[in-house]
Amino acid sequence: MNTLTSLIHALSYGLYAFLLGGLLLGLHRKIMARIQGRPGPPVIQYIIHTLKFYFKEITFPISAGNPLYVFVALMGIMVWMGALFLGPVFESSLLILIGLYTLQKILEHGCGLSSGSPYGKIGGVRSVFSAAAEVPLFAAAGIIYVATNSLIIGDILNYQSVHGPLLFQLPLGALAFFILVVSKAPFSPFSMVKGKDIVSGYLTEHYGLLESIIMIGDAIAWFVLLWLFMALFIGPIIISNPILTLGGMIILTVIISFICALTPLLAPNHSVMLQITIASLTLIDLAYRIIH
Repeated sequence: MNTLTSLIHALSYGLYAFLLGGLLLGLHRKIMARIQGRPGPPVIQYIIHTLKFYFKEITFPISAGNPLYVFVALMGIMVWMGALFLGPVFESSLLILIGLYTLQKILEHGCGLSSGSPYGKIGGVRSVFSAAAEVPLFAAAGIIYVATNSLIIGDILNYQSVHGPLLFQLPLGALAFFILVVSKAPFSPFSMVKGKDIVSGYLTEHYGLLESIIMIGDAIAWFVLLWLFMALFIGPIIISNPILTLGGMIILTVIISFICALTPLLAPNHSVMLQITIASLTLIDLAYRIIH
């Protein structure tokens, strides 16, 4: 009975994360459209699209490499469901979450190559290239560890309850992690793996149920990353209250929407270099704190 109850709780929380993440992604697209002088789709459009693809027939391109073509889509949602429970639910190790994020980059690569599409292959190659830009994540984790002496999210929250938000103590670390969140937003200036110059990037040849599964994973990912930013740099003052947590996610989504709407897509090398530059500044700050 306890196992059944735990399973129902897990599925319920996953559904909540998907619905909220999907609505926030819909809000993101709506705000971008209004800034650019377009009416834009309704806020619930992301969820509508996800449900629409869920009931569509699965098609397998003749060039697809099965079973990898199916496996990567399923693994994608499993990665973010794992991150959901290790982060917001259990407040576990930030190091494990970094490992899951790195695994996601490998899955993006496999997703692009498995379809056989030239656009998917380019997106897959760019996903590997973009992995070099994930240095801000490691830099942020390093400076958080030096400040709090822990990489357990629960310990970091406890530290902030006593010493105040890390946002003011580690502004460069917060900036590095914020850039990482921006890079995962649709139509982001750092979104080289899904750039419109390569159609839909590594997702170009995924249809029907598989695309729906990927979209569910992306919505959960957006929820997790927003929650993680607030947990690591604002702390329990906002995370402990569901209303404040929702308000914080909306504010972050609005800010990121303005950035995405007003900033052009960067070339892959420019995207990587900018993120590495920010990470380098964070690492310099980290070295200074270690020395002193």
